[in-house]
Amino acid sequence: MKAMVYHDYGSLDNLELAEIEMPDVKDDEVLVKIHAASINWHDWHFLIGAPFQARIMAGLLKPKNEVLGIDLAGRVETVGASVTQFQPGDEVFGSISHGCFAEYVCVSEEGVVTKPANMTFEEVAAVPGAAITALHALRDYDQIQAGQKGLINGASGGVGTSAVQIAKWFGAEVTGVCSARNLDLVHSIGSDQVID
Repeated sequence: MKAMVYHDYGSLDNLELAEIEMPDVKDDEVLVKIHAASINWHDWHFLIGAPFQARIMAGLLKPKNEVLGIDLAGRVETVGASVTQFQPGDEVFGSISHGCFAEYVCVSEEGVVTKPANMTFEEVAAVPGAAITALHALRDYDQIQAGQKGLINGASGGVGTSAVQIAKWFGAEVTGVCSARNLDLVHSIGSDQVID
């Protein structure tokens, strides 16, 4: 299969299109044919190997995993023997640790969810990393509850737009902070007040 790979830390020039082995599907995994993948901060830091802390996860001297990409959307091709939630042909999306800049990737059954029928592969591929970050911050760290007030700085960014909508879903009163050009956007996604 084809994949965008890198063997050393550095710039975009380190990426190359290459043929690599198809992954083997484990019992608890699904093989997904990638239809769309998004690029985010995680991929950039792992590509350049900076800040240096990124190398703790990515590999100290050179990348442990040569295929970047954590956010995916695609169609299930094969299911492992113990998989019960999905069948070949199911459309899914999710966020994993690496490997989405390829034609196929193996994902644990819990690593993907069913793609909403009213969204394209490209739309849902842009959701997981940012939305999961916002969800963990609000629900797990802040333990947000209905009636609370929240200030979301950077409300027009990837995590910020997700945070505004998730906070509203939990019933919070949201004040979003963003640049002047994004005031209407942040208001349109549910922010009660918007600050330039």
